[in-house]
Amino acid sequence: MEPPIDQPELTSSDPDVLRAALRREADERRRAECRAKIQTRVVKLALDLLIREPDIEGFFGALTKTMVELGENQACGVWLIDDDQQRCNLWMAYVTDHLVTPKSDDWKTLTLPRESMASHLFAYTDGWTGIIEYQADDARLPDPVREFNLGAGVHSVVAAPLVLGDRNLGWIAVTTWPTPGCDGWWRIALLEAIARQATLALHQSRLSEQSRREERRQAILEERNRLARDIHDNLAQGFAAILMQLQGAQREAGVLPPAVAASIDTAIDLARTHLAEARRSVGALRPNVGNGDDLATALKRLGDLGQRTANMPIYVIVDDLPRFGDGVEREIISIAQEALTNAVRHSRARRITIRASTAKSVGLRLSVADDGRGIARDKCSGGFGMTSMQERAERIGASLTIVTAPRSGTEVVLAWEPTSLPTQVHVAN
Repeated sequence: MEPPIDQPELTSSDPDVLRAALRREADERRRAECRAKIQTRVVKLALDLLIREPDIEGFFGALTKTMVELGENQACGVWLIDDDQQRCNLWMAYVTDHLVTPKSDDWKTLTLPRESMASHLFAYTDGWTGIIEYQADDARLPDPVREFNLGAGVHSVVAAPLVLGDRNLGWIAVTTWPTPGCDGWWRIALLEAIARQATLALHQSRLSEQSRREERRQAILEERNRLARDIHDNLAQGFAAILMQLQGAQREAGVLPPAVAASIDTAIDLARTHLAEARRSVGALRPNVGNGDDLATALKRLGDLGQRTANMPIYVIVDDLPRFGDGVEREIISIAQEALTNAVRHSRARRITIRASTAKSVGLRLSVADDGRGIARDKCSGGFGMTSMQERAERIGASLTIVTAPRSGTEVVLAWEPTSLPTQVHVAN
C-alpha cells in the first residue's frame, strides 16, 4: 500500500525522519487498537448495567460512577435537553465518591454552577455534534464555571453530546484531574464510547415509557368506552323506557285525582332528568374529540347538547384554535363538559358562557362562566365535580382556576401551555 500523500516523510531517505514517521504510525495503530478495546469493554459494560440496573436512572448512575472511577476523573455529570427543546438541565452528577440527583439531600448544596454550564452547553453550537475539551480557564466557558474550575483544582472539562441521528438528547461531561506525563486522549475515547451507549439506552428508555403511556391511555379509553356502553345500553335505555311508559299511562288515564296526577308528573320529570344525566355521562366518558373534529367544533357541539336540557341560554364564543393533540383535547373537552354540567345543574344562572382562545399562540385559555349563585366555600374544592376537573388538568399539565363568590356567579378557567403549570382553586371574597 502506498503511503498517504500527506506523510511525505515515509518516503524520505533520512533514517531519523523515517524512524519518527514509523514511530508515529505505530502510536496511531496502538491508539486505534486501544479505542477498539475501549469500545468493546464499554458495550459489555452497558449490557451488564442494563441487566443489573433496569431503570434508566440506575443505569446512568452506574455509568457515571464507572466514568469517574475507570477514567480517573474528578466528576461526571449528565445534562438533558427538555422536551420542549428550549434548554438543558443537570440531571445527575457523580462527584468523587457518590451520586447526586434531584432526589438527593445534597442536591441543593451542590456547588457546581449548573445554570451557567447548562446555558453554555445549550448555546454552544459546536458542542451539539462533537466532543469539546475545555481547559479549566477556557475563555469559551462562562465566568462562574471558570472560577469554579480554578477553585476546585479542575484540569479540564470534556463534554460529549448524546446524539442520535440528527437529534441531540443532551450531554455527558467529565471534569479531570491533572495527569503528569499523560495527554489524556484515552479519556476522550472512553467518554465518546460511553456517550454512544448512554444515548442508545436513554432513547430506548424513552420509547419504552412512551409505549407504556400509550398502553395506559388505551386501557383507560377502553374502560371509559365500556362504561359508556353500559350506561347507554342499561341506564339510558331504561330511563327512556320508563319515560315512555309513564307518558303513555298519563295519556290513557284521562282525568286523575290531583295527587295522583302530580305524582305521575313528578315521576315523568325524574325520568326525563335522569335520562338527560345518563346521556351527559355517556358524553363525558366519550367526548367528541379524536374523530376528526377540531376543538372549536367539539366545544360548539357541547354547547348545543347542553342547550337541549338547560333552561337558560348557553353562549359559545370560540376563536380559531390550533390542534393540541387528541389526548390534551380529550381532557379539555371533559373539563368543559363537567364545568357546563355543574353550571346547568347547580348555578341557577340566567346565562352561561363558554369562551376559548389561544394563549401566547401555542396554548389555550378556556372559560366556562355563569352569573348564578356561586359555590359555597366548603364545596369549592371537593364537590360539584371539582376533583375530577383538577385531576384532568393535572394530567395535561394545565392550570385550573375556579373563581366564585355568593350571588356573583362562578368562572372555571383552564390555562394550558406545553409546560407544566400548577392546578389551583381560588375562591373570591
